[in-house]
Amino acid sequence: MPTISMFYGIIVYMYFFDNERHKLPHIHAKYQGQTAAFSIIDGVLLTGEIPISKAKLVQAWIEIHREELLADWELAVIGEPTFRIDPLK
Repeated sequence: MPTISMFYGIIVYMYFFDNERHKLPHIHAKYQGQTAAFSIIDGVLLTGEIPISKAKLVQAWIEIHREELLADWELAVIGEPTFRIDPLK
C-alpha cells in the first residue's frame, strides 16, 4: 500500500493489484481513522467516508494531479512502485 501523498492530515495511498474491487482507477484517503475511496477519473466518492471538508480537499487534489494519479495507477495495478505526488498547498 504505497503512500503517494500527505496533506492537511490526510494520507493518500493506492493498493497494489487493486483494479478488481471498484473496476476503475481510484485512490484511498485516510483521515483520523476514517477511510474513503475516490475515483481518479471524476473525484467521486466510491466508498467509505471522511469529513466533507477533507473530502473536498481530496477531490481538489485529484483534479490538479489527475494525470500523475493515472500514471501511478498504471504502475500500482501491475505491482510496480508508484511515485510520490506533491501535496495540496
